[in-house]
Amino acid sequence: MHEVKPPAENRGRGYEIRDLTVRPVIWGAMGLALLILAGMLASWLAFKYFVRVQKLGPPASPFENARELPPAPRLQVTPAEALKAYQAEENAKLTSYGWVEKNAGVVRIPIDRAMELSLERGFPVRATPGTPAGTAKLEASNTKTASVGAQPEQKEGARNR
Repeated sequence: MHEVKPPAENRGRGYEIRDLTVRPVIWGAMGLALLILAGMLASWLAFKYFVRVQKLGPPASPFENARELPPAPRLQVTPAEALKAYQAEENAKLTSYGWVEKNAGVVRIPIDRAMELSLERGFPVRATPGTPAGTAKLEASNTKTASVGAQPEQKEGARNR
C-alpha cells in the first residue's frame, strides 16, 4: 500500500499549518462579540425608552379577589358527574314523548315505540324498474329468509363447474 506522508514544512511542527489560519478565526470571534454587545445595547435602550414612555399604573392589590373567568370552552370541574348528567338527559329524551318543534308539528317518541312502528309499517325498499319510486312495498311472500349457516344460492353456471 502507498502511504501518504505530510508535506515537508509540517514534519517538524506535528500539525498542519496550511488548512487553518488564526487571523480569520480571531476576526470572526471579535465580530461575534461586537454583535452580542450591540444587541445588549439595543435591548437596554429599548428598556429605558419603554420605562419612560409607558407607565404601568398603580400596582395590583394583593387583597383583590376579583377573578375573571377564562373564555369558553372551560374545563370541567367534575367530568364524571357531568357525563352522568348528560347521559341521564339523553336517556330521558330517548324514553319519553315530547315536542321537537311544536310549530312544525314534529314530535319525539320513545325509541322502543319507534322500533315497533318501523316493524309494523315496514322499511322503505328500493323501487323496481316498473314501479314508481316510493310505492314499492316489502311483501312477506317475496322475501327469502336465510338461517344462520345457510349457504347462499348458486347460479346454474357456478354449479356445473
